[in-house]
Amino acid sequence: MTASTPPGQAFDAAQALRLAQETFDIEAAAVLGLKARTGQAFADATRLMLNVRGRVVVMGMGKSGHIGRKIAATLASTGTPAMFVHPAEASHGDLGMIQPIDLVLAISNGGESEEITVILPVLKRQGVPLVAMTGNPQSTLARHADIVLDSGVEKEACPLNLAPTASTTAQLALGDALAVALLDARGFRTEDFARSHPGGALGRKLLTHLSDVMRSGDAVPRVELAASFVELMRAMSVQGFGAAGVVDAQGRLVGIFTDGDLRRLIERGVDLRQCTADQVMHPGPRTIRADVLAVEAAELMELHGITRLLVTDADGKLCGAVNSNDLMRAKVI
Repeated sequence: MTASTPPGQAFDAAQALRLAQETFDIEAAAVLGLKARTGQAFADATRLMLNVRGRVVVMGMGKSGHIGRKIAATLASTGTPAMFVHPAEASHGDLGMIQPIDLVLAISNGGESEEITVILPVLKRQGVPLVAMTGNPQSTLARHADIVLDSGVEKEACPLNLAPTASTTAQLALGDALAVALLDARGFRTEDFARSHPGGALGRKLLTHLSDVMRSGDAVPRVELAASFVELMRAMSVQGFGAAGVVDAQGRLVGIFTDGDLRRLIERGVDLRQCTADQVMHPGPRTIRADVLAVEAAELMELHGITRLLVTDADGKLCGAVNSNDLMRAKVI
């Protein structure tokens, strides 16, 4: 129970929904309002960040600090070296993290955060370029900055117009716009993003090669053309792959026999006891190379409605095997 909620007062669901809708409208207007004020200063800030030899050091206090941490993380993950330094800690030693080759992006809605303004003269003496993101272009922060990005909003979504809500949404959107502009200017690609996110799903898809997950060596079920049906069944069952490759005397893949083929032969009443591998195999199976991305194997399986693939080298020799379970265990699919 809080002081603003008297005992016994009923929860007003309609009021909550009305405030939610108003919040969305106010914050959407705050973001759209940035468009009219985003011009040459934004382009100059992007160019300055693009050419900085060190890192973009993001600073901010309170809610602006929380936004700053997210902006720094987004920049770092999209190709712009960046880190967050807490301005209060900077006054007590962490300022040593900032070098003349760096650039500071300072975020403050009012532009008068004491923890930031107190270190501005030190940054200027070091010759560190300063980009200010503020809602007050006449503030102390703005006056010291080399470039000012106007993140001002008409009002906060908070009914009291006190809690940072629309202003922090605008800061976040402006930070994302910087990251996107820098990403494009750097020619940052999907593969680059994957390298900075190796633990994520995208990273696994774009960094995992088929050779990393496929079965190889003795784990690849195979028999030669003249192998008996019993040998063929043994090869399939021992490896648990549900299929076996059929190779010639040089180890080149010439066919495949799957559990689906077995089922169809039984349904036709074929006497399998006297059959050899070359008589029951399916010739010319679909294959894939080991040096492709594992996700390409998954796409090929999906395209042709199959659950396993045999892997061949440049000479057509059987060198690996992979099925959908292997790809799922590797979290590629």
